[in-house]
Amino acid sequence: MFDIKQPVAIEAMAIAPRTKPSNYPAPFAARVTGREKRALGDVFGLNSFGVNLTRLAPGAQSALYHRHTVQQEFIYILEGEPILITDAGETQLQPGMCAGFTPQGSAHHLLNRSDQVVVYLEIGDRAPGDAGFYPSDDLLAMDAGGGQWRFTHRDGTPY
Repeated sequence: MFDIKQPVAIEAMAIAPRTKPSNYPAPFAARVTGREKRALGDVFGLNSFGVNLTRLAPGAQSALYHRHTVQQEFIYILEGEPILITDAGETQLQPGMCAGFTPQGSAHHLLNRSDQVVVYLEIGDRAPGDAGFYPSDDLLAMDAGGGQWRFTHRDGTPY
């Protein structure tokens, strides 16, 4: 049966940015100030993977430096020249470049050190039971189900 409530196609910028810019606990949320995500996949009812059109203002970062236990991630740069930070070091990216991250693979995040806006697509699966590890911070994230995350200190104390 077809779901006629879903749009066939839509202008990506017509999708409103997420109203809550970050799920990180208060000590960390400010570090992603200047990041704006538009959940493209949600508009079409996609639930096996997420697709975000993400914008980083000058000086902004994509996320805290992290790696996942289950989730696979992929990014594709549309505009701007962010720096990709991984366990291997720094890599300058430009439009047309992409990168992928496997579970238990390299920790990673993007930094916009330029004076131009960076725009990229981020795609990640939504496999249940994921956890996020933040090697540079006293932070762990556990999949709480329904797209929610439970954040704790490394010793398990909740934030």
